[in-house]
Amino acid sequence: MRIRAARADDLPLLQDIERAAGQPFREVGMAEIADDEPFSTEELAEFVAAGLAWAAVDGTDAPLAYLVAERVDGNLHVEQVSVHPDSARRGVGRALLDHLAALAAAEGVPALTLTTFAEVPWNAPYYARCGFTVLAEEHLGPGLRAVRGREAAHGLDRWPRVCMLRPVPPSAADA
Repeated sequence: MRIRAARADDLPLLQDIERAAGQPFREVGMAEIADDEPFSTEELAEFVAAGLAWAAVDGTDAPLAYLVAERVDGNLHVEQVSVHPDSARRGVGRALLDHLAALAAAEGVPALTLTTFAEVPWNAPYYARCGFTVLAEEHLGPGLRAVRGREAAHGLDRWPRVCMLRPVPPSAADA
């Protein structure tokens, strides 16, 4: 597995990965999440154009997982990270998060942020194992508050959600 920038020809495959990655939500009573459509190819293309989309690929260069991010409150915000179930539990998601953290460090970005379901085992508990901690409401910047507002409008607050932060140590090149 290697990580590379996502490309325009990957976009339908990234949508397929997202759909497949959503299916386990059915098993925890969250069918609406499983049925939620992924980002459109146009939306994904915006992440690609901004240089904020990466794919973890196999030896044939086929995507197994992807991560898209945006800049929020001076940090890099993980907007979506999805691993195809056939590649789950192999460190692929963590590798994508670590890749983003390395890029953030190189840019002098202080942290990664994300929002996620608090009680889904492969969400907040997983991200905690990847170095993220829950942010208290009073520590949310205006950008994260806007993200949470969009999520609430989309109906995601039907289940407990949290904002999480992973500090990014400065790059060794900056020391």
